[in-house]
Amino acid sequence: MSRVFVVITALIACFGGALTFNGDDNPIRQVVSNELESRIILQVIGQTPHALSFLRFARRYGKRYESVEEIKQRFEIFFDNLKTIRSHNKKRLSYKLGVNEFTDLTWDEFRRQRLGAPQNCSATTKSNLKLTNVVLPETKDWREAGIISPVKKQGKCGSCWTFSTTGALEAAYAQAFGKNISLSEQQLVDCAGAFNNFGCHGGLPSQAFEYIKYTGGLDTEEEYPYTGKGGDGVCKFSSKNVAVQVLDSVNITKDAEDELKYAVAFIRPVSVAYQVVKGFKEYKSGIYSSTVCGNTPQDVNHAVLAVGYGVENGTPYWLIKNSWGADWGDNGYFKMDMGKNMCGIATCASYPIVA
Repeated sequence: MSRVFVVITALIACFGGALTFNGDDNPIRQVVSNELESRIILQVIGQTPHALSFLRFARRYGKRYESVEEIKQRFEIFFDNLKTIRSHNKKRLSYKLGVNEFTDLTWDEFRRQRLGAPQNCSATTKSNLKLTNVVLPETKDWREAGIISPVKKQGKCGSCWTFSTTGALEAAYAQAFGKNISLSEQQLVDCAGAFNNFGCHGGLPSQAFEYIKYTGGLDTEEEYPYTGKGGDGVCKFSSKNVAVQVLDSVNITKDAEDELKYAVAFIRPVSVAYQVVKGFKEYKSGIYSSTVCGNTPQDVNHAVLAVGYGVENGTPYWLIKNSWGADWGDNGYFKMDMGKNMCGIATCASYPIVA
């Protein structure tokens, strides 16, 4: 019997069985969970400064550990990641790392839970974007136009490609019709497999746009809510509930950051993909760059949304919306070094035309 269970049982007994747990909003449950679990954690790992940091982390992110062994394991992982964060920040590089909800996960755990398998971006080997000679603005941020939907959270599912897809579609819809909308990622997880997508195991926005174009449209989030689970093979899409249709999609030439910048400057936000490597999960702020990530179609393992660009301390960057929640990074966003096809950011880029 675990120590956690023993302590909880003893506490309930001392209240004469008066504790009831009728829901997450029960104030007694919240007090018991917070105070008791805090005491247990400190009893297991001690009361060092690092232990107190771990306790603050666990409470902030609502962590629930099932046993004494798991508390010890997660504390050790947290401590190792904390050392990496502090070591990195001492170097005063172009970006900072920070503690977030993933700091008690190993890289392998995070990779399995949040990233898709690398995809071959064959659709973007040839562009159909028409460029002009107009001068591009120095900076662009589509959030200022009010067409960017709130940052979402994909959970423990490698469905980033669906969030990149819906983010691009939501922006295109708001731009075209003057109305903000939230679209269904779960429909893509459940239904887009015939277009070379793999649910919680990866996919590509360019292929998702093709699915929507040829199969009738995409539901709203409300009509087809997100569960963060896939693999049951059941598609619940009904053409009666279509919220948006895709007339076509435009691909950016592979590795052509000038084309990508033109599209982001003058057209709308663009779905992009890149390679997430070890360390990125604790990104906090600044302009991210890496000497170890790849930039080939076989390397990219995460799809996101380029919503702008700019210059910071003389360094140009991409402004990118992620799907790991608003608590991650810079309010759910990050900046990526521009001009080097950093981590393959221009390897697999496309945007939709909606109706």
